[in-house]
Amino acid sequence: MKILIKNCSIITMVEPDDIYRVGQIEIEDNSITYAGTVRETGDDFDRVIDGSGMVALPGLINGHTHTSMSLMRGYGDDIALMKWLQERIWPIEEGLTGEDVYWGSMLSVTEMLKSGTTAFADMYFFMDEVAKAVSETGIRADLSIGMVSTTGDWQKRLDNCKRFFREWNGGADGRINVSLGPHAPYTCVPEFLEQVSYLAGELGAKIHIHLAETLDEIRQIKEGYGKTPIQYARDAGVFGHKVIGAHCVHITDDDMRIMKEYGVNAVYNPQSNMKLASGIAPVQKMLSLGINVAMGTDSSCSNNNLDMITEMQSAAMLQKVGLMDAEALPAVKAIVMATKNGAKALCIDDRVGILKEGMRADIVLVDMDKPHLYPQHDLVSNLVYAANGGDVSYTIIDGKVLVDRGQLTGIDEERVFFEVDNSLKRLFNR
Repeated sequence: MKILIKNCSIITMVEPDDIYRVGQIEIEDNSITYAGTVRETGDDFDRVIDGSGMVALPGLINGHTHTSMSLMRGYGDDIALMKWLQERIWPIEEGLTGEDVYWGSMLSVTEMLKSGTTAFADMYFFMDEVAKAVSETGIRADLSIGMVSTTGDWQKRLDNCKRFFREWNGGADGRINVSLGPHAPYTCVPEFLEQVSYLAGELGAKIHIHLAETLDEIRQIKEGYGKTPIQYARDAGVFGHKVIGAHCVHITDDDMRIMKEYGVNAVYNPQSNMKLASGIAPVQKMLSLGINVAMGTDSSCSNNNLDMITEMQSAAMLQKVGLMDAEALPAVKAIVMATKNGAKALCIDDRVGILKEGMRADIVLVDMDKPHLYPQHDLVSNLVYAANGGDVSYTIIDGKVLVDRGQLTGIDEERVFFEVDNSLKRLFNR
């Protein structure tokens, strides 16, 4: 399949200022063969997309989420994190089935594709069902089974992760990667994290873990072990592997030194951190130290959406007000975090995250021909500060058009809503 996208503006992300006001992108099979200024081409394309009035950018990468929790969107809002978990979320999760998780994942994938997300990192349970949804829909994902050590058989959990890794890593034509998912320092004792770290070495797997999200976590680890969560994870061997560290809100200068030394990837989740009053991650400082900081939405019941475009806006604005510095985290850095940095965190930056010849064709086209996106003095600023996921016209992954003029090509939305409603009736006694 050969596709030509013509007459579009292009934000390549190869370099921060590498922007073409009028350009074209050529795709053959699953790869980009050209991205640049307008040039003469033959007429042997199977499809031509007129990108007039649109801006193309690399597919957005959601570096941390829990897709199936879309079933609980809006359930228990305006409650503190631990009360929210203990009184609302965990009781519902006890009744979840694999089928519920599958349809919750399908709902989230539907939302992500329509708002320009082409890859995501997920941590949850019944992860085979999430992998099935990923395989069927064409999206790209890094999947991990969430694990705690407070109850149950540790070895059984680790064996299940090993099985899942061997069955799904590299699956769906290479669109699925598998990580290990110890939930957090406050739910995983050091001995368990050591076993997870050993297994990561055996499998060559990444580790996806929540780190330093709340002050309660800081207090709990300090009182129990005399350490920060970052020191705790390091000492348990977690940082001996590639790490996706979700949140990293309450971290010290020494924590950041450790993260830099070990190459820990931080994932900034500004809207979730605001809503749950977790705090403001020191993103500007992490970036200045050379720490790779990606971006994520967290779950859609702590956000309450999976729109990475509005997440970029929140990311930039929260840093500015938190530091009282209007120059903090400019718009272009927000896009870098949601594309290149996300690809690096998921260890797929050899394939996606920038638009250039040889990279996989994971591309989003945003329709800028709308009142709230005029005038266009600065495409990057318009995209970050004025656009939203509803402005996405095309989402392309591996050269396949999965969203075409705002409509999904491979997912039956009405069926998704119907099946989600069936799950809700049982889970919430509706």
